[in-house]
Amino acid sequence: MADASFNEFVREQLAGLPSIEFRRMFGGHGIYQREKFFGIVHRGRLYSKTDDATRPDYEAAGMGKFQPNAKQSLSSYLEVPAAVLENPGQLCAWAARAAKVSPDSSDE
Repeated sequence: MADASFNEFVREQLAGLPSIEFRRMFGGHGIYQREKFFGIVHRGRLYSKTDDATRPDYEAAGMGKFQPNAKQSLSSYLEVPAAVLENPGQLCAWAARAAKVSPDSSDE
């Protein structure tokens, strides 16, 4: 799926959440709810902000961290599982949880 069509797909899947905005960043798009940055769309993949409470769901599905290049990574942003991505209700629930993660969660 081309990046532009994937971005549109993610937008459609997240239509159930209020005040969602996509902004260009990292060669992809950052996803915000109001001013809260909680997601990244990059190279046909969606990543969400995680913390100690939400990370186990991503790890149980074997999802990896956001790594735009070999020297950079944001370990608190993990890829959203395809099964979640394809279910708008579930994706909105996971995105809402990601938007509530403290901005103090560390990124390595």
